[in-house]
Amino acid sequence: MVVELFLDLRSQPCRALFIFAKKNNIPFEFKDVELLKGHHLSEEFGKVNVLKKVPALKDGAFTLAESIAILLYLSRKFNTPDHWYPSDLQKRARVDEYLSWQHTTIREKGCKIFITKVLVPLAVGQPFSQDKLEEAVEELNSALKQFEEKFLQDKPFIVGNEISLADLVAIVELMQPVGCGCDIFENRPKLVEWRSRVEEAVGKELFQQAHEIILNVKNMSTTQLPPELREWLPRYIVHILVEQREMPP
Repeated sequence: MVVELFLDLRSQPCRALFIFAKKNNIPFEFKDVELLKGHHLSEEFGKVNVLKKVPALKDGAFTLAESIAILLYLSRKFNTPDHWYPSDLQKRARVDEYLSWQHTTIREKGCKIFITKVLVPLAVGQPFSQDKLEEAVEELNSALKQFEEKFLQDKPFIVGNEISLADLVAIVELMQPVGCGCDIFENRPKLVEWRSRVEEAVGKELFQQAHEIILNVKNMSTTQLPPELREWLPRYIVHILVEQREMPP
């Protein structure tokens, strides 16, 4: 039976799932849930995920929320190659370590840049605050320093010589600020080389396909948005900020 994946490729975790499923030839039906139109808040989607967040999975009568849980479910159900989530106890622990750490660091700080530079201007119809953007970039830079020193070190990938779920989750988060015009890889040769290896490992064409929407998001303008979306967007921003504050440590 083909699983159903409820995704919006503007979302970092959704891109991780999309790439993982495609790369591993997992049969799935793409269910498009447009966040910026509030589709995830609909009664219909609530039947799939009562939390009303993407991504979500439906496998027959079974439904599942939260991207990490879904990635692990797919890796086990479809017996994907061991390097994604290693059977070796210590290697697996390293993947778990990164996935536990990234929520309130790489993910949170990258989201803050995206909200500051893209979502807030769309919501209020005014240019973003340069001061707030610089503050958000500085916070992400601190997290990137930790990422390089603690997790990447001098290894090709986070868990040694092969790509894992940790690398996949990391790269989709870092592409979010890139998509809104912040080159966070500038003057970070180690990070640039790692990104290149990750792209090669998943396939450049698939990587581009997954990120096409987000890489063009900086070209969005308020005039492109329908009135109902301009009215709803401020509530969406608040929804994201509340979600971040409630993230577990």
